[in-house]
Amino acid sequence: MHGPGSASWLLVALCAASGAYCLLRMRSRVEEQRRTAGGEALMGFGMALMAVPAAVLAPPSGVWGAYVAVFAAAGLRAAWTARHRPHHAHHLVGAAAMVYMSAAMLLAPGAGHGAAGVPALTGALLLYFTAHVLASGARLVPVGAAVTPEAGVVSWADRPELALVCRLAMSMAMIAMLLTL
Repeated sequence: MHGPGSASWLLVALCAASGAYCLLRMRSRVEEQRRTAGGEALMGFGMALMAVPAAVLAPPSGVWGAYVAVFAAAGLRAAWTARHRPHHAHHLVGAAAMVYMSAAMLLAPGAGHGAAGVPALTGALLLYFTAHVLASGARLVPVGAAVTPEAGVVSWADRPELALVCRLAMSMAMIAMLLTL
């Protein structure tokens, strides 16, 4: 997952900022925001740690095993939640991608795809996250005045468009990480 220094640090900053905002969303008055925020914060901070340049922090191989366990547990929780809320399937795919990348680093640290080409699972994940980025970006395009005077002041933790921006940013970061795998 460790790419060029400046790109890695940009990924670290992007993912850490997304994780921090997700922690803020855990204080939301909207139950659905609180329900998803913890898993998204875990994903953001996990991706930030994974993107730290190897020259700065070269984790021992045992760390990758811990990543596999943590994100497998997050994936199980996302699968359980997605049974009743199908829109949570994105969290399941994200956790599966983290398990896949962590397992790849555990089994062959530092080895890229090389001459073997891109494995089918990596390609499928790249297609999924690219589609998610395009769909999320399209939903952010304003279609008219969305201000409702009766809604009052909305706190930072309750802004659905900012939650969508966090998901968009983490999907873009996932693409970058999958490309460097």
